[in-house]
Amino acid sequence: MKEAQELQLHIMTQLEAKEANSTTEHINVTSQLTISQPRNYGLWLRMTMYILFLLSGQSISVLLGRLYYDKGGKSKWLGTVVQLIGFPALLPYYFIPSLKNIKTNSTATTIHSKPPSTLVLVSVYVSLGLLVVTDCFLYSTGLMYLPVSTYSLICASQLAFNAFFSFFLNSQKFTPLIANSLVLLTISSVLLVFETDSSSDSSKVSKEKYVIGLICTVGASAGYGLMLSLTQLAFRKVLKKETFTAVMDMIIYQCLVATLGALVGLFASGEWKGLKTEMEEFELGKVSYIMTLVWTALMWDVFAIGCVGLIFEVSSLFSNAISVVGLPIVPVLAVIFFHEKIGGIKVISMVLAIWGFVSYVYQQYLDDLKSKHEDRNANEASNASSLQEVNGS
Repeated sequence: MKEAQELQLHIMTQLEAKEANSTTEHINVTSQLTISQPRNYGLWLRMTMYILFLLSGQSISVLLGRLYYDKGGKSKWLGTVVQLIGFPALLPYYFIPSLKNIKTNSTATTIHSKPPSTLVLVSVYVSLGLLVVTDCFLYSTGLMYLPVSTYSLICASQLAFNAFFSFFLNSQKFTPLIANSLVLLTISSVLLVFETDSSSDSSKVSKEKYVIGLICTVGASAGYGLMLSLTQLAFRKVLKKETFTAVMDMIIYQCLVATLGALVGLFASGEWKGLKTEMEEFELGKVSYIMTLVWTALMWDVFAIGCVGLIFEVSSLFSNAISVVGLPIVPVLAVIFFHEKIGGIKVISMVLAIWGFVSYVYQQYLDDLKSKHEDRNANEASNASSLQEVNGS
């Protein structure tokens, strides 16, 4: 989830290798530029497509989720199921041979060691999957009780929680920019507590349910930040690799466990018994009820495809950053489609959230530049050492 869209280390490495082995430098540079241009265009085209998938899928699915509750939907567990049940749409990625051994970011490394046992892998997937389903349930509860604009702004705090948990779990340093981001995103969320019902156009929801929605959404954002940090820890300490297959296994098995957990919750809670009545009483009609749920699930699929695509093309950090930068889009759409009112407090909250996001991403951009510079120096030193050995022999 890096801000640096020019992250193309694989191509750069190929160019450097060609230059090192070339005896006709001028001809090679010319040919490399000719070859790399279509690759660059292809990369930017794919990135643009995945970004559009991610932003449109996220925005539309959140709006459809709110439409479901706004027009008579009452099942929080059904709202959770539709977020998760479409994960099989990602399975075709397994059948793309060119992606089999791709690392998911430019600085990813694979440690050659004994692979973890099946029991350890199952424990990781089940634990993270249960965390995901809990997180989705909290998000569903928050979306049920909060205006879309308020819900989306609170969700931006997931970056602050991610930084907080990464400090303890992944030894992430708290630079001034990260600290600034954490403070701004925290203040942005806290301000929404003082938003009145009338200005939020939430007269249909009691103050108690509004507070429950706030707590659940903040809890969901914290859970999402924890899940990202634990996933990074699992890759580093358990899987010890971050290849295409490893990332896809993590996503698919997490979603499988989470979907099963959501279905168990739907039936164990007894909410399934009221779905028929809910469909009949839906304000837009039975067909609209079904289509709302179907398209919500499909748009979450579109979001997942865009998210995974950006992980493969750039990095997981860049993918998460794009998903967060898309959150301010939802309040604007909520004003258009749900006629929500955005008061002064909410505007200030939005500005602080965007400021905090930019601060966070800029720090990640600086870290990425530093990492690429260190990798380049290490490669140059390694090449120089190898050259000396060859000359010495």
